[in-house]
Amino acid sequence: MSYQNWGPQDLSAPAKTQLPEVPVERGMVLEEVQSGWVGAVTRVEKSGGMHVVALEDRRGKSRSFRLGFGFLLEGQPIRLMPPAPKAAPAAGPGRTASGSVRVAGQRAQVAKASRIWVEGKHDAELVEKVWGDDLRVEGIVVEPLHGIDDLAAAVAEFRPGPGRRLGVLVDHLVPDSKESRIADAVMASPGAAGNVLIVGHPYVDVWQAIRPAVLGIERWPVIPRGVDWKTGILTAFGWPHSTKEDIGLGWQKLLGAVRSYADLEASLLGRVEEVIDFLTVP
Repeated sequence: MSYQNWGPQDLSAPAKTQLPEVPVERGMVLEEVQSGWVGAVTRVEKSGGMHVVALEDRRGKSRSFRLGFGFLLEGQPIRLMPPAPKAAPAAGPGRTASGSVRVAGQRAQVAKASRIWVEGKHDAELVEKVWGDDLRVEGIVVEPLHGIDDLAAAVAEFRPGPGRRLGVLVDHLVPDSKESRIADAVMASPGAAGNVLIVGHPYVDVWQAIRPAVLGIERWPVIPRGVDWKTGILTAFGWPHSTKEDIGLGWQKLLGAVRSYADLEASLLGRVEEVIDFLTVP
């Protein structure tokens, strides 16, 4: 990843003009002057001793830039600064890994009839690690499907209805994919409307929902067609990859790097939150 170092001379304002210094905030829409890139701030991180901001455009593509001069906010040149220091939190409940306020003394509820289904064990473990505390408070259980080829039959057997809702998180749910056709067929089945929600992320596997920076890499390796994706990833990392045990151990190393929602891509975070909201609305 390369970064440019711009100064006040990149802007139309005179070099001696004191530009307003604006702390970067998530969701702020900026234009990077030199490239013309416009996008919303999705994350800020420190890399190589400097602060870097990621801007996601309206098509969902993201580029990273070094903080400093060379940005426009609402059409006005600014000097983009690191995030403002956060005040020390007041005494009280902490936060769960999902960012929710931890409910002190709250016992897990008896499991409700509603369920979250995910495609496999790794998906379930990731959701549990980040949202487990929230789900226990709500009494929602996460169950792995081990693939969605038979999703229609599984949903019919589940018999969704009022008070018995079903949220399904699908890998690689993109237009015109096999997964999207299966989802459309399920949603057209009796009882699904209003009681079943199928959402998905664009990644081949839920592993990719971990932000590369969390793993110390610039981006996830590209695996050629015809090569098992997980095996290819572990091979690229130089990790053991020959057996199912190797793949399981590799996943545990990746999962161990995840501490909170901040370590996951927004495209997964939003979908899981959407499912939880769907299942917990009275």
